[in-house]
Amino acid sequence: MTSADPLRNLGVRIGHNGGELRVFSAHADAMELCLFDERDPDWLTRSIPMTRDANGVWSGRSRSLTPGRRYAVRVSGPTSPQNVFNPETLLLDPYARGLTRVGPDQWRSTVVSDDFDWGDVRKPAIPLDHSVIYEAHVRGISRLNPEVPEELRGTYAGLAHESTIRYLKGLGVTAVELLPVQAFVSEQRLIREGLTNYWGYNTLNFFSPHAPYASRGAQAAGPQAVLAEFKGMVKLLHQAGLEVILDVVYNHTAEEGLGGPRTSFRGIDNATYYRQDEHGAYIDVTGCGNTLDFGNPVPQRLVLDSLRYWAQEVQIDGFRFDLAATLGRGADAAYSRDHPLLNAVLSDPALQDVKLIAEPWDVGLGGWQTGNFPDGWSEWNDRYRDRVRNFWLADIAEARRNGRAPVGIGGFATRLAGSSNTFSPERGPLASVNFVTAHDGFTMADLTAYDVKHNLGNGEDNRDGTDNNRSFNHGVEGPTVDERILLDRHKAMRNLMGTLLLSAGVPMITAGDEYGRSQRGNNNAYCHDSELTWLSWLRTREQREMEATTRRLLELRRTNPALRPSRYAVDGEHTPNASHMDWYDATGARMDDEDWNSPENRTLQYLAASTPDKEEFNRILLIVHGVEDDVEVSLPAAPGVTSYQLLWDSATEVPIEEDPTELAPGTARLVGGTSMQLYRANGPRVDEDQHSAGAR
Repeated sequence: MTSADPLRNLGVRIGHNGGELRVFSAHADAMELCLFDERDPDWLTRSIPMTRDANGVWSGRSRSLTPGRRYAVRVSGPTSPQNVFNPETLLLDPYARGLTRVGPDQWRSTVVSDDFDWGDVRKPAIPLDHSVIYEAHVRGISRLNPEVPEELRGTYAGLAHESTIRYLKGLGVTAVELLPVQAFVSEQRLIREGLTNYWGYNTLNFFSPHAPYASRGAQAAGPQAVLAEFKGMVKLLHQAGLEVILDVVYNHTAEEGLGGPRTSFRGIDNATYYRQDEHGAYIDVTGCGNTLDFGNPVPQRLVLDSLRYWAQEVQIDGFRFDLAATLGRGADAAYSRDHPLLNAVLSDPALQDVKLIAEPWDVGLGGWQTGNFPDGWSEWNDRYRDRVRNFWLADIAEARRNGRAPVGIGGFATRLAGSSNTFSPERGPLASVNFVTAHDGFTMADLTAYDVKHNLGNGEDNRDGTDNNRSFNHGVEGPTVDERILLDRHKAMRNLMGTLLLSAGVPMITAGDEYGRSQRGNNNAYCHDSELTWLSWLRTREQREMEATTRRLLELRRTNPALRPSRYAVDGEHTPNASHMDWYDATGARMDDEDWNSPENRTLQYLAASTPDKEEFNRILLIVHGVEDDVEVSLPAAPGVTSYQLLWDSATEVPIEEDPTELAPGTARLVGGTSMQLYRANGPRVDEDQHSAGAR
């Protein structure tokens, strides 16, 4: 960014003689900076006319524009179908780095200083192939933690408390992905019904941290203290070696549809910021009432400036972009992987060290774009989610009804090996963020306990939330005391978690799944800020066992490079940081096309050998058995393999430690119904051309 940049330094910049506010509006004909009393946020002490330059940037200066000062803008302009100016409305600066709430639906922008002592703490810079993401809610993760002081529970400081960090480190994750923490509000409909937007996907401002997540003391002290608590959280997590990824919602704003709140963008320059037709009707591809117009360079610049701020000033390690297909829609509203914004995020020098994760869809025409983001982006892989759920749940339910599963194991194996049918060779398996659950949908425990959603508490007569859950209650809907059903459910959870953490790609665990948290069948709990959505820190025996299983799986992923390749292998070639793969059936013979595609075959043995350039050579054998009857498997005689050692078996409720027994190739092993076994394959490394290298 050079001094010739016409949109440089938007927002407030503080100097020796107060500060300057710069706001873009292409269509306004007048704008004024409003300053408020330090004690009374409704007492307008001064109004300063702002001047417009040739590029549509309005500026105003004041010696009083210093840290702690509350301010707003008022904007007037012509009447037109695409603009809704009102010179009486007090509006938020789109670039405000602090907000002060002054009424039920009123806020003031507040000047804050960027001063913060980071000391010698730096970003952990975890390589993507070592990353394990833990999707969590700032409030929910510590709200019930008895080790966190009462006044800090459910806050940024609660997330950064030593007990929370100790838990995350002990679990073995490398990054916390936080549901939205940019300032947000609840939708008008929820407010009328006495509900709240707990998840936060309704952004009010893209530069300010959400104040209600700060401790009471910080909230009382004001936006500067809120920002300091947020930065302090990041600093402590970084000090512990944990990265912080933010779920960011740039696709729409809290101003909703026309007739909704006019808090900022709508009153400043509705025609520039929102996608509309010639009559002023919003073109909504988000399902949230409005869509930011990324065919216009000004909203593009807003996103880039926001990302730079969080990445540099707040030291954030990565971003997960909600409904990211919207960010790739041009002037014609069509998605393009070559969209200027998507490529600008990749090429921006200030963003070179951040992880970029797309939710690769929205609800507009052509909105499903999984696998179609540029090289350098990772994506939530919904095809992985659906295939894994089908294999361990929906297919098993079908087999119980009709005597056999509807499909074989080939599609599941493709997802296990890194989804090479979805992502290009240039992007490789790390383009796939693998997940079985997310904040949106059933928890992992509920996938195994409910066939249908139970969302009556959301106030929409159970109409909200998806009906396509691919779940299986194993015989009874909801809670049960039937021991057989409970054992089946617990094993299904172990299979789901095992698949997630033993697959090629970047795994994402939803907070609470590691021990089996339930939301009582609610698959859309966005409006519940209660024990339904908070993490419990009390564990039943079964939950402790599930948590131990997750820890063991994460340890195995960390210590076996063959499980986390960063590139796809090429048959007959040496590809650094790939895993060369061989596929065997239950008899130990190489699999053929019929084995891949027949519903009669749902058992495979997957031998993966690493080609690391920084780690020791490693080779594993994973056995997957997707039928409820036990099966006898013959361990394969593969080039270079001298013996196998059992590392994990999903049929056991308590995870085993490494079995010292060395099993010779050809040894017969009993594999329990619907289960997995992981072995270390011992022996010397062999040339790659002896491997099939197939990434199915």
